[in-house]
Amino acid sequence: MFLLPTDAYERRAFSSTRESNILHKHINWSNIHIKTSKYNVFTFLPLNLFEQFQRLANAYFVFLLILQLIPQISSLSWFTTVVPLLLVLSMTLAKDLSDDITRHKNDKQVNNRKVEVLINGELKSEKWMNVQVGDIVKLENNEFVTAETNERTNLKVKQALTITGDLGNDIQKLAAFKGEVRCEPPNNRLDKFTGTLTVGGETFSLDNERILLRGCTLRNSDWCFGLVVFGGPDTKLMQNSGKSIFKRTSIDHLMNFLVMFIFGFLAFMCTILSIGNGIWEYQEGNSFISFLPRADGANASLSAFLTFWSYVIILNTVVPISLYVSVEILRLGNSYFIDWDRKMYHVKSDTPAQARTTTLNEELGQIKYIFSDKTGTLTQNIMTFNRCSVNGKSYGKSSKKKVDFSWNSLADPKFCFHDHKLEEAVKSGSPEVQAFFRLLALCHTVMPEEKTEGELFYQAQSPDEGALVTAARNFGFVFRSRTPETISLVEMGVPTTYELLAVLDFNNVRKRMSVIVRNPEGKLTLYCKGADTIIFERLHPLSSKLMEVTTEHLNEYAGEGLRTLALAYKDLDEDKFEKWKKRHHEASTSLEDREAKLDAIYEEIEKDLLDKAIHQFCAVMTLGALGPSSSQIVKKTHFYLFLGKMDVEFSVPKTNGTIHEKVDGEYGLVINGHSLAFALQKDMQLELLRTACMCQTVICCRVTPLQKAQVVELVKKHKKAVTLAIGDGANDVSMIKTAHIGVGISGQEGMQAVLSSDFSFAQFRYLQRLLLVHGRWSYLRMCKFLRYFFYKNFTFTFVHFWYGFFCGFSAQTVYDEWFITLYNLVYTALPVIGLSLFDQDVNDRWSFQYPQLYAPGQLNQYFSKMAFARILMHSCYSSLILFFVPWAAMCDTVRDDGKDIADYQSFALLAQTCLLIAVSVQLGLDTYYWTAVNQFFLWGSLSVYFAVTFTMYSNGMYLIFTSSFPFIGTARNSLNQPNMWLTIFLTTILCILPVVAKRFLFIQLKPAINDKVRHKVRQAKAVPLPPPRKFPRRRISTRRSGYAFSHARGYGDLVTSGRFLRIPVKTRPALFPHTDTPVADSTPRTYRTIFEEAQSP
Repeated sequence: MFLLPTDAYERRAFSSTRESNILHKHINWSNIHIKTSKYNVFTFLPLNLFEQFQRLANAYFVFLLILQLIPQISSLSWFTTVVPLLLVLSMTLAKDLSDDITRHKNDKQVNNRKVEVLINGELKSEKWMNVQVGDIVKLENNEFVTAETNERTNLKVKQALTITGDLGNDIQKLAAFKGEVRCEPPNNRLDKFTGTLTVGGETFSLDNERILLRGCTLRNSDWCFGLVVFGGPDTKLMQNSGKSIFKRTSIDHLMNFLVMFIFGFLAFMCTILSIGNGIWEYQEGNSFISFLPRADGANASLSAFLTFWSYVIILNTVVPISLYVSVEILRLGNSYFIDWDRKMYHVKSDTPAQARTTTLNEELGQIKYIFSDKTGTLTQNIMTFNRCSVNGKSYGKSSKKKVDFSWNSLADPKFCFHDHKLEEAVKSGSPEVQAFFRLLALCHTVMPEEKTEGELFYQAQSPDEGALVTAARNFGFVFRSRTPETISLVEMGVPTTYELLAVLDFNNVRKRMSVIVRNPEGKLTLYCKGADTIIFERLHPLSSKLMEVTTEHLNEYAGEGLRTLALAYKDLDEDKFEKWKKRHHEASTSLEDREAKLDAIYEEIEKDLLDKAIHQFCAVMTLGALGPSSSQIVKKTHFYLFLGKMDVEFSVPKTNGTIHEKVDGEYGLVINGHSLAFALQKDMQLELLRTACMCQTVICCRVTPLQKAQVVELVKKHKKAVTLAIGDGANDVSMIKTAHIGVGISGQEGMQAVLSSDFSFAQFRYLQRLLLVHGRWSYLRMCKFLRYFFYKNFTFTFVHFWYGFFCGFSAQTVYDEWFITLYNLVYTALPVIGLSLFDQDVNDRWSFQYPQLYAPGQLNQYFSKMAFARILMHSCYSSLILFFVPWAAMCDTVRDDGKDIADYQSFALLAQTCLLIAVSVQLGLDTYYWTAVNQFFLWGSLSVYFAVTFTMYSNGMYLIFTSSFPFIGTARNSLNQPNMWLTIFLTTILCILPVVAKRFLFIQLKPAINDKVRHKVRQAKAVPLPPPRKFPRRRISTRRSGYAFSHARGYGDLVTSGRFLRIPVKTRPALFPHTDTPVADSTPRTYRTIFEEAQSP
């Protein structure tokens, strides 16, 4: 088959062979080839260098290099700029090359996946990269629909048309099939597909139930054949994914502003010095013409102009090029700490945490809004049967000893329960308890599979269904098989077959499902389960007392964070049922308002549950979702959480952001995807945000991936705060890409979210450690690094500035040229990197104990414009001390032997030594956590400085490179004098005295949260124990059940229609086959209690 375009609103396909596509290869359909790499062998070097020189700092240093090549203004040797620039470019080249090689490997792995394609009447194995739009491909059970590794564990029902389904897997019939397909153009509507298939003049409708979307996995079918309609970027998934955004941290944006300010400040200093040079040349310059003759045409104005550019070269350290290299090293190191964290390693799935992006670490310490998908993210999509209330009696309180189900040969060995009273009630023949499990075994749309005798596998459209049926199975009511007309159970060892008369399937309006069955004795019964509020509304009035007791149990279960639902049943009269059945048939065949008529018919028969003619029976049961309670993380850390009850749910503070509303009560807003589409229009966006800010909780359910991204973008744009999005499925990719930080969970729904994320791990609970420990530490370290880096460089540069007033503004350097070259690259590089990689105010245990430590990052307290201004003033003060104290100490000073010491080279050596020791001591004061590495870097750098200084100032270096090493003998002649060391000690004390005094006063009078916690750490005798994992009690609500949000329309129509339902079902492959991999224990067929999960590693 091949596709032809007719206009912008339609695609057409005709039956043909693949050779026919060659005749139309000029049609530019998107293919399935994946390309995420940026470079190839030929474009890497030029394109990467072009990208690097787009950075303002790199272009600036190239400009400096050009200036240094001009003799009239060159005040420094060329190597002072070339060496740092080459180092920066080389390190960035190596990093980008490594990243792109990884992307090439990933692309190759995806594109080389194999799939069977029908070509010239034969099935041939092809790579996905070679599949074309219009090809017929064969998919097998558990195989991905496209090359993307993603699936939804909530199964969706898909049926082929009868005319194509009858072709089966006959290759000859498929190759000879003639027809025409017309469908909609590419779009992002996941819930809608419009098309037609014309065969022999007859047209058949194609809708969303006939299409398999990219990112899905084939389940419950041995095979299927499909026509490739959309490929690559035209697929609905990619249409929803959004564009990849180059993410930059808030500190990056602040640094860009500061760099622009520094450029302006540099120009201001150079202007002041050039004006001073002009005045000095005009007043004093003539006195030096005899031994410093001027060039022809030179005057004070020209001298001032040239001096301006000379000082641009000298003062260039105010914009340090090594800053960017150090930032990259720091971010890379903190990324490795996340990768190496064993406490974020999931043993069962063999999945470590991974920092997929190395440029956003410190942003993790400033998160204010968390957007989270719920299904599979917060709950892992794994449900366990925990507690139940049957006829007013509660079961399920945990005990140490597990229930032994060895008496049941068909029990699932992985199922765990800890209340022996429920087992005893079943064995003793309690009619209410047995009716409870009989309902669970009958009222569902689960598909069973029994490969061998007694080995059952359940294939459910949601984990909830699987957990319910598995619980009934273990307590002696085993769902064995089904046909379109019957359901076969094994009740306490006795095979029993029920006649299935009707399935009243679940939908989002009804929030319940029912089945009508006839037992072997001929008795008609309706079994119903659903949201507790919906079931309670339909109970018989005589059951009010029982409902009160059951409600108390329900509130208790909901307070533990469990998902709840209610069960009920009633007996039916034969005559009334026959009359209802006729009306049901009329409604189901109606051409107008069919769904509304069916809902009315369902409502009619589901009234007065718990009929007075039968035993009083009402049950509530709970499903526990494996994983931590999201509210536990949010409540402790003061995040504003955006959660997904089904897709997205978010909590917005009432008094935060650009929109403020004063509301006295507690309100909530529930909005579905259809309504959200109108609310997100330009003229309604702010009203939606205003309304959301008035509510404590907003739930956006049944929304598309693109709408998720739009909600994120709305809050991101108007709240001006750092956002984080976390999800585990392909439908979360767009949200993950839009948020400042995207986190992917490699859970039950594949790897697409992980591949699009910035950080990834296996379970939602690791998010707490990622933010409170790694995020906070990264932010703290980055802020300390920037504060210290700007301090040491501004201090270094300001000394040059003050020296200009004493050297006639001649652009002479106060330091040795080699010291200028090595100051940032060698002498101060490693100590600040050691500080930025290993420093921590408190350890991880205390970080968990006091999550308030995270708050300063949300408020940008550690590094801001105000903090930068304080650094500027501190550097100005230190530079005044570092220049004028050595100057005053050396003025009119002689050596011990009476010789003069006040020469330029000795003053330069003293000034640079005082500077290096003062900034090193300042680094020590900023260090909270000392390690052997920090000690080695700090003392090692000082040792290297003195070793290099004595070497470069030696006679040997002067004799070999006379012009490059003019400071011959300065070190050994100056540093052996006691007054030199006394000056160094005095300047160091004067530099750090204000810092020590300020910190002492602030700790005593206005301590920060860090100071308070560090004081408690010093007083504590031991490290605090990790907090116990428990579910906090939630506020009791009138709507407790999560069933209505978690469940979806099931297999009701498929079960009752009998179309393509194989009998027996034993030939159907298992949904989750037995494997030996660690992941097997985490699949939805594993049902465990929360108690057992807490005990597992």
